Amino acid sequence: MQSAMLKNLLARKPLEALVREMEGEHRLRRVLGPVTLTSLGIGAIIGTGIFVLTGIAAHDKAGPSLMLSFVVAGLACVFAALCYAEFASMVPVAGSAYTYAYATLGEFMAWIIGWDLVLEYAVVSATVAHGWSHYFQNFLGVFGVRLPAAISRPPFDFDPETGAFFATGACADLTAIIIALLITAILVKGIRESAGFNAVMVVIKLVVVLFVVAVGAFFINPENWKPFAPFGFTGISFFGRTVLGLSGPGGAPLGMLAGAAIIFFSYIGFDSVSTHSEEAKNPRRDVPIGIIVSLLICTVLYVAVSAVLTGMVRYDRIDIDAPVADAFAQIGLTWAQVIISIGAIAGMTSVLLVMMLSQPRVFLAMARDGLLPPSFFGAVHPRFKTPWKSTMLTGVFVAILAAFLPLRVLAELTNIGTLLAFVIVCAAVLVMRRTDPAFPRPFRAPLGSFTPVMGILMCLMLMFSLPAENWLRLLVWLLLGVCIYFLYGRKRSVMAVMRAGGDKTAAGSGKGGRAG
Repeated sequence: MQSAMLKNLLARKPLEALVREMEGEHRLRRVLGPVTLTSLGIGAIIGTGIFVLTGIAAHDKAGPSLMLSFVVAGLACVFAALCYAEFASMVPVAGSAYTYAYATLGEFMAWIIGWDLVLEYAVVSATVAHGWSHYFQNFLGVFGVRLPAAISRPPFDFDPETGAFFATGACADLTAIIIALLITAILVKGIRESAGFNAVMVVIKLVVVLFVVAVGAFFINPENWKPFAPFGFTGISFFGRTVLGLSGPGGAPLGMLAGAAIIFFSYIGFDSVSTHSEEAKNPRRDVPIGIIVSLLICTVLYVAVSAVLTGMVRYDRIDIDAPVADAFAQIGLTWAQVIISIGAIAGMTSVLLVMMLSQPRVFLAMARDGLLPPSFFGAVHPRFKTPWKSTMLTGVFVAILAAFLPLRVLAELTNIGTLLAFVIVCAAVLVMRRTDPAFPRPFRAPLGSFTPVMGILMCLMLMFSLPAENWLRLLVWLLLGVCIYFLYGRKRSVMAVMRAGGDKTAAGSGKGGRAG
């Protein structure tokens, strides 16, 4: 009995089965080329990271050394991105890290990473919706329009000075709810429409980011970069205990590396390109291009914007909710607030679109394997060819999180979940090279085992540099996922049914019902 259970938990999905899924009648429409995929990657990466989290990281954690924080976080992402690109070229189907884990580490670890991706994409979306709301309100404020306080922010927030939560007096963030539901409606309509809308948003925000760098560079005061690292260059903790560097309220680490752990959120998005492998025209070539090019472009822009922002305004005077727009206001360029707010709104709209586009495709992959109810999570709209039911569920969930949870809680919770996903993908590359060395790899991560090993080590370092409560929240979320797996997915997975009842039962399960 125990041996059979262990066999189910460790069962790996054959790579040949994953390739066959691309040919099924319920597969998604292939319409995305390398430029569109790169655009989706940039659309997912540039947004909240530049327009919101630069303020929190510079003000609370790193000061001007935020520039180096972006380099460190970007380097960790490069190693993980190369591993993602190798897998995406081998197995170009929906599901991203979940699919890769199923093929290498077994069903249980695949469920864990899939459940973790739910946390990543949903909470990222809620964080972005929160930031979008603040910039939209800032934009309205330029014209003298103020929303009632009761509907302008979440009902509670976190004070990093005291390490405690406090009531804001508000009821909910109404504009965050509205944008989440509007994006949901666009996503249900179709991938082609979504990608076209995203491309427009990407162009707008890139123009505004370049405007920030070009204009802001004339107002840099080098004195604002002194001290360059007011909290030091370290900031590494181990399960909440700072082992290298300074610590703040509640024992949270401070310093350049601690800043990297927070702004790591800024790079989340390149992995979402791999979730659209099934919709790529030539996934084995185009997906690696989309991942790597979008990551490199965004790293350069992040470093440039952080240099300008901390040079324009002293780090401890940076506004955490709308830092870039407020920085231009502080130096007297109030007219620039309108341009920056438009760019921020466009930028975060595209991030929100790509993140909420990715989440249902992870659900779809899990439903195909029987780990989630296929009648709901595996439902593809007959006309739009989108996973419409899970898209609507995602939209409602994102709207609720964005309306009631504060920015700091959302950002840190997102980071630890994503870092765990990256660690597993890097480990899976090492496993796959041993178990399936002959399987075709149109793209192979360079430098042998060095790349995945460094990806694991750097992501773990950033995970340990997050506050302790993030580990507790991650543990609670994973325990909830484990309960769902054992209560539903373990006995209903396609792999388990195949072993228990043979091919006939498995065929019936794959169609959502019995054969015959």
